[in-house]
Amino acid sequence: MIEQDEQFMRRAISLAEAGMNQGAGGPFGAVVVKNGEIVGEGFNQVTSTNDPTAHAEIVAIRNACEKLNSFQLDECVLYTSCEPCPMCLGAIYWARPASVFYAATREDAANIGFDDRFIYEEIEKNFENRQMKLVNLLRGEGLTVFANWTAKTDRTNY
Repeated sequence: MIEQDEQFMRRAISLAEAGMNQGAGGPFGAVVVKNGEIVGEGFNQVTSTNDPTAHAEIVAIRNACEKLNSFQLDECVLYTSCEPCPMCLGAIYWARPASVFYAATREDAANIGFDDRFIYEEIEKNFENRQMKLVNLLRGEGLTVFANWTAKTDRTNY
C-alpha cells in the first residue's frame, strides 16, 4: 500500500506544481482517492478565482463529492501536498474521509509565507479576546429556523 500512497501523494505534489506554474494560486495540491481510484483533485486557486476558500483540499473535496454524488467522503483517503490549514481541516472533518496523508508541514508552509499560526491562536481565545469582532445578533430569530429544522420530517441528517 505504501507504493500506492506515494503515487497518490506524488500526484498531489504535481498538482501543487502545476497550479503554481499556471499562476492559479499558492503551491498546494490535493487528491481524493476511493478504492484505489482518484475521484477528486485540485490545486490552490485562491488568486485566480478571487476565492479565499479555493484551497487545494477544498477544491478536491468539492470535485470528489460532485463525482460521488455525496456530501461525505466515506471510505476515501485525502492526499495533500501540505498539512491542512484550519479551514481545510474543518472541511476535511465535515467530509469524513477515512484518513489524510500530507507531505510538507505547517511549519514548512510558514517558512515560505503561508503562516496559519495566528488562526490556531485565535481559535483558542474567547470571542471577546479575538482580533476580529464577533457579535451575537438576532439569536431568537436564528433559533426559530433551528426549531423548524428540528421539526422537519423530511430532512437529510448529516
